[in-house]
Amino acid sequence: MRPTFLALGLAIPAATLLAQQAQTPLYRASVETVPIYATVVDANRRLVPNLGQEHFEIFDNRQPQPITFFRSDVQPISAVISIDTSLSMTGALTLVKQAAESFVIRLLPGDRARIGSFDDHTRLMERFTSDRDDLIRYLHTEMRFGNGTRLWDGLDQAIAALEREQNRRVVLVLSDGDDTTSKTAGGGDVLARAQQHDVMIYGIGLRFPFRGGPQGQVIITRPDGALKHLVEQTGGGYFELTRTAELNSTFTRVAEELHRQYVLGFTPQTLDGKVHQLEVRVKVPGMTVRARRSYVAAKTGG
Repeated sequence: MRPTFLALGLAIPAATLLAQQAQTPLYRASVETVPIYATVVDANRRLVPNLGQEHFEIFDNRQPQPITFFRSDVQPISAVISIDTSLSMTGALTLVKQAAESFVIRLLPGDRARIGSFDDHTRLMERFTSDRDDLIRYLHTEMRFGNGTRLWDGLDQAIAALEREQNRRVVLVLSDGDDTTSKTAGGGDVLARAQQHDVMIYGIGLRFPFRGGPQGQVIITRPDGALKHLVEQTGGGYFELTRTAELNSTFTRVAEELHRQYVLGFTPQTLDGKVHQLEVRVKVPGMTVRARRSYVAAKTGG
């Protein structure tokens, strides 16, 4: 099934985004505030960047919550781009690198990123950087292939790397298959870590022919079915592609979304150390909001 792409509702010049990011202080969530990053689209699936606090509602375990924080300006991000480099990806990796580069070149000066990969090993660039040339060099010279798909281990490593980052934390993962060889983490572990550290995960799944079946038969790759659930729970976007030609526009779309999201905050009434269900609603007819669906109501000092 071919994915539905979200068209940009308006063209935001890069200079405008730069100015907005430079002029406003970084939002930092406190122990008492739960941060929620929300993407809003209209009936035509175009991004809507001009709503106010009065247009949103937050529900914690179905109970309405007062919004104690709201911003709609550009907030810097710290992102790990994690790429599947298993054997079935060999024919697509050149296009994947080019698409990831299109994401990197749209990073703003306040953003930071690292490149990671996973197959039967997990690898991660040494440090976060705002140097786009350094990130692009790593993409094109340091990527290696392997046989397995340690998807959950790769995601777990990416989230762990983000724990000390002060910017908004994001993982952008691309994969074409089920997890096969993870050693230390499963999908539930990854979700729990993402909830604990307020990490948003974006997923790009590939479905395309690969000559890797018995006797060289052509099979259709399929991303791990649990990846979409993980993405939805953390508030990111999920794109499943059947054509590698759509990679570039998809990576570009993710970069645009991340720089046009709202940040909402509320103060939990109960800090019980449990996972709470979240729902964000937008009160404008014809508009749809996407945001994280859960968080951990961590006890103070816990």
